[in-house]
Amino acid sequence: MEAAVMREYGGPSVLGLEQRPDPAPRTGWATVRLQASALNWHDVLVRRGTYKSPLPHVPGADGAGVRLDTGEPVMILPSLGWGHRQAAPGPDWQILGDFTPGTYAELVSVPEECLFPRPGGYDALQAAAFPLVGVTAYRALFTRGRLTAGESVLVLGAGGGLAPAAVAMGAALGASMFVTSSSEDKIQRARTLGAVDGVLHFAPDWVEQARTASPSGEGFDVVVDAVGRWQESLACLRPGGRLVVLGASAKTEQLVDARQFYFGQYEIIGTTMGSPADFASLLAFANDYRLPPPVIERSFSLSDAAEAHAWLEAGQGFGKIVLTVDA
Repeated sequence: MEAAVMREYGGPSVLGLEQRPDPAPRTGWATVRLQASALNWHDVLVRRGTYKSPLPHVPGADGAGVRLDTGEPVMILPSLGWGHRQAAPGPDWQILGDFTPGTYAELVSVPEECLFPRPGGYDALQAAAFPLVGVTAYRALFTRGRLTAGESVLVLGAGGGLAPAAVAMGAALGASMFVTSSSEDKIQRARTLGAVDGVLHFAPDWVEQARTASPSGEGFDVVVDAVGRWQESLACLRPGGRLVVLGASAKTEQLVDARQFYFGQYEIIGTTMGSPADFASLLAFANDYRLPPPVIERSFSLSDAAEAHAWLEAGQGFGKIVLTVDA
């Protein structure tokens, strides 16, 4: 099979198209002939060596295609070995493409519990772009964040794949969704998905702007922080509000004023991708609330994986970037 392979850690140029052995059969696993593979920021961290993936390595977490043994169109949940406890993943949990060869390839092998039917109305690109950001946003908002209709949510960073998914889900439920962004254009695009409004997060007073824009004028019920700006995020909450954190691209270590935290009665809730049970609940939610397919910003061929990574790192787009696989 052909695959985009990294033989060293580094920039986008370390990705190159190569011939690789087809996946070997494994009990409890199935092989998928991929039609599309979606990029995530997690893939960039894999490429840079953050997770010390084995080399040479095929990255890629998200994908959609056809299951070889049944011919069924499927999409892949890249959450491997979650375990029996729903509160948090077990010790064997990993993300597809970290240590197990991923979806930047014509073929990929995954546990059968991680394969789900493609939703009606989704093409291969949309199905490939749905699982990681979809289940991550769903778990952040509902499983962990306990969001209910009528509450207000601020999502930091409107341009990535996660924020559009979170905005669409929260708006579908009946929550008031707000975003931060680096551009007015991305805020406007978030409005088309159901966001009420947004603020520019490079403004020195953006926290005050956000609190003023909140429905109560005293802050949000929930803030979803996928970048690692805890101090500002906590300041955007109403008293008793919930901060859901799931990323650290801006800062990996956080300093929190303890008195501010406990007098404010805040919660800081950690979350990560999600379990097969979370994903099954997401699919039911998507059907019940007629959730629109993910926003596809741009597609590249598998042979142009390096160019796709460069585009992702430039951070100018809105929505998902997808590789098409012509097997």
